[in-house]
Amino acid sequence: MGRNILITGVTRGLGRALAEWYIAHGHTVIGCGRSAEVLNLRFAHPAPHHFSALDVAEEGKVALWAEKVLAAHGVPDLLINNAALMNTPAPLWQVPAREFNQLIDVNIKGVANVIRHFVPAMVTRKSGVIVNLSSGWGRSTSPEVAPYCATKYAMEGLTKALAQELPPGMAAVPLNPGVIDTDMLRQAWSDGAASYPKAEAWAKVAAPYILQLGPKDSGESASVPSFED
Repeated sequence: MGRNILITGVTRGLGRALAEWYIAHGHTVIGCGRSAEVLNLRFAHPAPHHFSALDVAEEGKVALWAEKVLAAHGVPDLLINNAALMNTPAPLWQVPAREFNQLIDVNIKGVANVIRHFVPAMVTRKSGVIVNLSSGWGRSTSPEVAPYCATKYAMEGLTKALAQELPPGMAAVPLNPGVIDTDMLRQAWSDGAASYPKAEAWAKVAAPYILQLGPKDSGESASVPSFED
C-alpha cells in the first residue's frame, strides 16, 4: 500500500531523486522547493502528488503550507527534511555573516519550522516517521565547511531529542545519506564530486531503506547502506 510522503528540498539533488523513486513505486509525494523546477514537477506528476514553491526558512509560509497540505492530502506517513544549503568553502572567520545565517535559517530553523507545523498532526494520529538528513559532516569534521558541519551536528542532537518526545509507535531518525554527486557536493569539492554515485543511483538504495525505518530505529544515527562515509 502506498504511503503519503512529504519531502522538503524536492526540486533537485537527493530530494528530487527520492521523489521520483517514490512516485514510480506507487507512493504519494508532497514536496516543496525554492527552485522554479517546482513547475516542472507539477506538470510531470499531477494529483494526487503536489509540489509547492516554498522556502522552509520562512516560518509563516510554512505554517500556511502545512495547513493546506494537511487539509487536502492528510497527515504524512513519512516526513523527510532534506532541504539544506552548503557554505562556499572557506575558513570560518572568512565566511560572511549573511551566508552563515542563511545556513542556520534553512538547515536548522527550516527543519524546526516543518516539524512545528506537521508533527503535531502525526502525534495526534500516533504514527509516522520523521527523517532528518544529517551528514558524515554531522558526525565528523573537515576544514572550510564549519558552518555546514555545525548545522548537521545540530540535526543529530535535534533529532535524537525529538525522538525522546514522540509517543510510542513513532520515530525520528537522523540519516547520513553518504557522499553523492550533487550540486551541493560540487560546491564543496568541485570536480572531485564526479567520482561519487549520482543521486538517481543512490535513491535506488536510499528510498527503500528509508521506508523500512521505524520505531526500532528512533533516536539512533542511521546511514544509507553502501553509501556510508
